[in-house]
Amino acid sequence: MTLRVTNTLSGEREAFEPQDDTVLLYVCGLTVSDPAHLGHARLWTHADVVHRWLSHVGYDVRHVENITDVNEKIVARIGEAGDDEADVARTYTAEILENMRALNLKRAEVYPRVTEHVPEIVDLIETLVEGGHAYESNGSVYFDTTTFEEYGKLSNQSIEDLESQGPDDERSEKRNPTDFALWKAGGVPASDVAEHRHEGAAPAEEASEGAQTWDSPWGEGRPGWHIECSAMSMTHLGETLDIHMGGQDLVFPHHENEVAQSEAATGEPFARYWLHVRLLEMDGEKMSSSLGNFWTVGDAIAELGADVVRTFLLSTAYDSRQTYSEATISEAEERWERLDRAYERATEAVDGPDAYATVTDEALRGTVESTREAFTEAMNENFNTREAIAALLDLGRAVNRHADESECFDYRGLREAVETFEELGGDVLGLAFGTEGSEGDVTVAGEVVELVLDLRERERAAGNYEKADGLRDGLEALGVEVEDTDEGPTFRLP
Repeated sequence: MTLRVTNTLSGEREAFEPQDDTVLLYVCGLTVSDPAHLGHARLWTHADVVHRWLSHVGYDVRHVENITDVNEKIVARIGEAGDDEADVARTYTAEILENMRALNLKRAEVYPRVTEHVPEIVDLIETLVEGGHAYESNGSVYFDTTTFEEYGKLSNQSIEDLESQGPDDERSEKRNPTDFALWKAGGVPASDVAEHRHEGAAPAEEASEGAQTWDSPWGEGRPGWHIECSAMSMTHLGETLDIHMGGQDLVFPHHENEVAQSEAATGEPFARYWLHVRLLEMDGEKMSSSLGNFWTVGDAIAELGADVVRTFLLSTAYDSRQTYSEATISEAEERWERLDRAYERATEAVDGPDAYATVTDEALRGTVESTREAFTEAMNENFNTREAIAALLDLGRAVNRHADESECFDYRGLREAVETFEELGGDVLGLAFGTEGSEGDVTVAGEVVELVLDLRERERAAGNYEKADGLRDGLEALGVEVEDTDEGPTFRLP
């Protein structure tokens, strides 16, 4: 069966036909100004499954996912999460990468950061200026949207119907209201910092001094938001992507502007297929750091475990509406428990003395076959993870029936069931069957380390520094990395 995907560019479900056997996948990554929440993890997890399924059906996948480490929201956290913009970005980048590993995401080929690609950004802007698609104004550079005839094709809008882009203070510098910044002169104004400042962060005037700037042909400044992804994706994947993924809220203006500036610079299509993940909703609104209605990835994994979080996020297809609530989380917990318990029963039976080569359960074997067919059909129809999980649940019911009703087990049928769980549920959906015990051990280990660190803090407060140092040395001898911060000690398990 041919893989079909819903392409935002055409608005249609189309047969997927990459340029060759290597699929070029670019994912619009996170701006590292806050801890990641489940809304971000929804994109991560679905992009991960797209990567896994494409690999499963035989493609080589080159997956690049950027990290935006230059932004006024990052500057607004100076004094709270770091001493300057680079320090804040490093803090949240480390946390996000840790979240990704905890969620069992396949590693991208690279995670490019804006700060390491400023030369490529400047080169791309120069190409646009030289081609008549961009112009300098007061040390800033803007893309002239009127020079790109197809502007609006991704978001299905007409340029005549669009209002001004960017902050109000740019209007006097721009030729057209819809033009957008490629390079901004100077640093980050204190007024922009104040808009995003958190309680406990440095005053806006002080924080703005910690913003990064770079030299350019137009003077000192900072790259605009949209140009970053074009430069990073083309640096690592070339001029034309096979798949560009991102959140639904990025269709306009971010992705629309990526299309315009990239195709204006190269004359080639920027991305063949655009896949947009619908936003996770909570209490009728999108889950958002700015709204404060979020659950961080770290907290969710600590409470539920990575497999429940993945099961929750994959229980709805990427382009369908998903709601976070106690009911939907409980449903995910129940589904994961059913899947994992069925896997455990299948492995216990197939590895036990009552599984025989001459016993045949046609119903079980038929369900294994139908599960594979249904799973494949679901994934090939726009990566429908909800129906894929439903297929595995059907297999779980067949395993339970066989285990409940049989005195002698069908070895071959159970072996095929176990392999189906591991291949489709594990390799494709990224679920870790049969690991509940080890996850529990990690939780207990973390609790023990916290107790030791609490004791260490009490010894330090009492002036018993030798004992406190001994406790830390003991943890580090076990491979536990301890770091003292202004908010208290933190640790990382081996």
